[in-house]
Amino acid sequence: MQRDNGSGDATPGSPSPTHGGRLRHRKRSSEVHPDVNKSNGANLLAYDKNKYKSMLVRTYSSLWMMAGFVFLIYMGHLYIWAMVVVIQIFMAKELFNLLRKVNEDRQLPGFRMLNWHFFFTAMLFTYGRFLSRQLVNTVTSDKLLYKLVSGLIKYQMFICYFLYIAGFVWFIVTLKKKAYKYQFSQYAWTHMILLTHALMNCFNNNTDANALLEGFLLPASLIAINDVAAYFFGFFFGKTPLIKLSPKKTWEGFIGASVTTMLSAFVLANFMGHFQWLTCPRKDLSTGWLHCDPGPMFMPASYDLPGWIPQWFSWRQVAIMPVQWHALALGLFASIIAPFGGFFASGFKRAFKFKDFGDSIPGHGGFTDRMDCQMVMAVFVYIYYQSFVMVQDLSVETILEQVLRSLTYEEQHDLFEQLGKLLARRN
Repeated sequence: MQRDNGSGDATPGSPSPTHGGRLRHRKRSSEVHPDVNKSNGANLLAYDKNKYKSMLVRTYSSLWMMAGFVFLIYMGHLYIWAMVVVIQIFMAKELFNLLRKVNEDRQLPGFRMLNWHFFFTAMLFTYGRFLSRQLVNTVTSDKLLYKLVSGLIKYQMFICYFLYIAGFVWFIVTLKKKAYKYQFSQYAWTHMILLTHALMNCFNNNTDANALLEGFLLPASLIAINDVAAYFFGFFFGKTPLIKLSPKKTWEGFIGASVTTMLSAFVLANFMGHFQWLTCPRKDLSTGWLHCDPGPMFMPASYDLPGWIPQWFSWRQVAIMPVQWHALALGLFASIIAPFGGFFASGFKRAFKFKDFGDSIPGHGGFTDRMDCQMVMAVFVYIYYQSFVMVQDLSVETILEQVLRSLTYEEQHDLFEQLGKLLARRN
């Protein structure tokens, strides 16, 4: 009777047949056999249907983004600046919502509006500075509008400072006793978001300072190529983990993406360097077609091939643009250093225990998830251009910009007359 009613006669430490059967059944239904893990552990990703579905969603959304990006490139500089502004607004929205607490916000009416006040004040400050020349060149035909724009540019820094101080006073006045910690943490977080906004502005600064190709299109394309190549190389060949912050990143993906990015940089710079739409700088806010003589960056130079090249190879010289050598430097940075912007974002997300910054882009997360490496690249391109590409000597364009920004209409007219008299005396 005892044997029929229970498991009391079973050997101590050994599970009952019923219990053991349940364990084996669970193992078969939800776990992978140990032998399979040993033989196929690194390749299980390729056989996971969910991963393939995720890859397809990511691919479709990437194709749509590429199509939109190409369309904006075709439309020109003004539309690219507008695209960067829209991306900045979406990024700010995602970052503002990260540390938002609904209960505290309900007790602080208007506090969320204060964050946007600081953000748009920063937008006015940065865009007012680098768009001043384009604004002046655009409205020169209308005297009244020209005076208005010139006055706004002249006092733009004071206006932005006054707006910031107004926000600062607004913040102090709205402090509540039981919400001090939350309010000051939000104040600090808002200023960190303004820092990312400043990094994003390097995109438009690059586009304003030089041609569309070298300042924006090529660097942004290299980051996208590196990201796509790392994803596919890691998807099909990844075995060795690269960094603990991103377990899915592998050495195979990193190396494959680096080689692909370097080759793409050299080839793309040559291909895109033949289009005036990409190599001519924009002087105003118009959207018409651009025509200019090729700058020194886009003038090909001939290089003799070494003597060990086989005789059957017909080419004895190759033509290489200077921008291609600079493209190699950009490709090296995009493949080696820029990915650490993504690693930083991964660590940040792990620290606050969330997967993505948003869900605006299917398969990719939010706009911030896509722009982490781009921000690092934009700053590097700006500094690289200022250090190694831009000619430091004064030019007629630079002097004219200072005249338009600093002098009133009457002072400019007076300068014109005095300059005419000096030239007449010389003749």
